[in-house]
Amino acid sequence: MLTRSPTVPAAAAEGLAALRRDAWREGLPCFLLLAALGAWVGRLGAFGPWFQFKSLALFAGAFALVLAGLAAHAPNTRFGAANRVTLARLALIALLAALAGEPVDDAVAWGSIVVAGSAALLDAIDGPLARRGGLASDFGARFDMEADALLVLVLSLLVVHFGKAGAWVLAAGLMRYLFLLAARPWPWLSRALPPSQRRKTVCVVQIASLIACLSPFIALRWSEAFAAASLALLAASFAIDIAWLRRHREHPMETPT
Repeated sequence: MLTRSPTVPAAAAEGLAALRRDAWREGLPCFLLLAALGAWVGRLGAFGPWFQFKSLALFAGAFALVLAGLAAHAPNTRFGAANRVTLARLALIALLAALAGEPVDDAVAWGSIVVAGSAALLDAIDGPLARRGGLASDFGARFDMEADALLVLVLSLLVVHFGKAGAWVLAAGLMRYLFLLAARPWPWLSRALPPSQRRKTVCVVQIASLIACLSPFIALRWSEAFAAASLALLAASFAIDIAWLRRHREHPMETPT
């Protein structure tokens, strides 16, 4: 009878431990930068130390989920420049999320646009970095996608908080998570989708529209119109993907090799 070599699990565990150490080396500067930004923004907006604590706590929770999913980045033992960029985006998103519940004025609105715009622009960097460095992985692709989904959720929350649209705009931020929940009773929804330029374009349009809605220059009727149009586009994109998954629900699911 064949027995599994004990060196294989040991090597895998050692590689994962090295990967986690590298992730911590990349994460600590983000914590320090976020602490500095949170303190600065908190003073500018007269938010107090609670704002800084909220941003750090939100980032810590997100970073814990990143560490929990690192096994999907194997056999890489380096976190990589692309994931470093996505981690920086996550810190900026945590800073944005901490604005929820804080007083709003034009300075806060413009500041949120700068932070959100920076997070959105960084999204164009991580993919090419991963391919150039030979560190592309399922983990990196999922990390990038979940950062985008979280940014949409946070932006939709801020649009409501800033009084730029009704609570209905939260549907844009919740759609991804409702889709994941629906995959539990209907496992065929968890099948991998084929690459789609349409999906990427809709994501960019959704984020850009929500950022535009935050502008003090955009009147309420226009911010509501932008939010409604981008929400309809996002819903249509999800409907197309769900229809494709439904057509292929009887096909065998791919299994890891």
